[in-house]
Amino acid sequence: MPVKLHTIICSTRPGRVGPAVARWFHEFAQRHGGFDAELVDLADFNLPVYDEPEHPFLGKYQHEHTKRWSASVAAAGAYVFVTPEYNYHPPASLVNALDFVYREWNYKPCGFVSYGGVSGGLRAAQIARLHVTTLKMMPMMEGVAVPMVKNHLGGGGEFTSNGHIDSSAKKLLDELLRWAEALKPMRA
Repeated sequence: MPVKLHTIICSTRPGRVGPAVARWFHEFAQRHGGFDAELVDLADFNLPVYDEPEHPFLGKYQHEHTKRWSASVAAAGAYVFVTPEYNYHPPASLVNALDFVYREWNYKPCGFVSYGGVSGGLRAAQIARLHVTTLKMMPMMEGVAVPMVKNHLGGGGEFTSNGHIDSSAKKLLDELLRWAEALKPMRA
């Protein structure tokens, strides 16, 4: 049975380019063949700033939005976060979503597809890598950085990659698959 991979669109703001980048990566992951790939949009969960009365470690969720998010996170064995960079940092929507649940993330690998200006979102991805380790996740060293993302958008808003980006995506997926398989006993 293939590993369930969630490609998560992390930006929730109007006018975002994250969905175009995430659709491209999701289709790339489907062609990779090692995963049961699903595209997840944080905006669909409409998570407020963390509002559960109990610590997420306890898993005693009272709000429907948290229960829906928990079920989504728990369903996957690996994640790719498609994230922009805001002020050298990942968006608050990603930080909040990570903090909403705890055990659902444990012992699973994750990777980052970052985008932005000249840095390609690398600083945001680096900060997010540190964050996920506190959730007992294994962040991949490999990643996909898309500098000057607007130059990769067509007239209809579709994302177009290049050989460098595709090569990075393949390396990320290969490593995610290795780690997802290796970590299965820890999740059992």
